[in-house]
Amino acid sequence: MAEITTQPITLTDTAIKQLQRIMEEQEIPQDYGLRVGVKGGGCSGFSYVLGFDTLKEKDEVHEIGGFRVFMEKSHALYLVGMEIDWVEGLNNRGFSFNNPNASETCGCGTSFSA
Repeated sequence: MAEITTQPITLTDTAIKQLQRIMEEQEIPQDYGLRVGVKGGGCSGFSYVLGFDTLKEKDEVHEIGGFRVFMEKSHALYLVGMEIDWVEGLNNRGFSFNNPNASETCGCGTSFSA
């Protein structure tokens, strides 16, 4: 079983509200947690992973904003200190990632390089 450790990322209040809405609307099972991670690809080398998933063997579990957050230990290098927010503006609407570890970000806001 994964251990619960200190909070590596922050979810803003508006992000929490949207995640709760998505869980309810899509009827996500209660045993799922919020997966936060990175994957290779995107305009700048890495892109963010954000979605609901089951616990995997390599995951660390964090309690953040009322959610169980699943994150692979190896992803922490890229994500520690990151803030996930929900933006609702004229030009864009969705989750935004404010990552102090990113040396460059792409205009799309979902990819970065470290």
